[in-house]
Amino acid sequence: QVQFVESGGGFVQPGGSLRLSCAASGSIYRLPVVGWWRQAPGKQRESIATITGVGSTNYASSVKGRFTISRDNAKNELYLQMNSLEPEDTAVYYCNEWVASKQNANWGQGTQVTVSS
Repeated sequence: QVQFVESGGGFVQPGGSLRLSCAASGSIYRLPVVGWWRQAPGKQRESIATITGVGSTNYASSVKGRFTISRDNAKNELYLQMNSLEPEDTAVYYCNEWVASKQNANWGQGTQVTVSS
């Protein structure tokens, strides 16, 4: 089972940008779908972006056009470029593989993103 460690979160003003990274403990080459989730206080964890092994991406409506997901199989890393950040984006961000997420398994500590003026 591949484990993931998120990093890159922080405090940013509205309109700013952040780039999150996700380091995998093993090869992600054979993982068909990986992605990013987020959870705000008092809310359920939600899927915001996924990417397949062939590069097909899918985004939640709330982040489409502002966030970009990518994967580097050679480095075993996953990324989330976040632009035009809004206060509503404040949450803990997690990366995971799709199959594990459906079993509510393999979640890491996540990385905190706070958007505030």
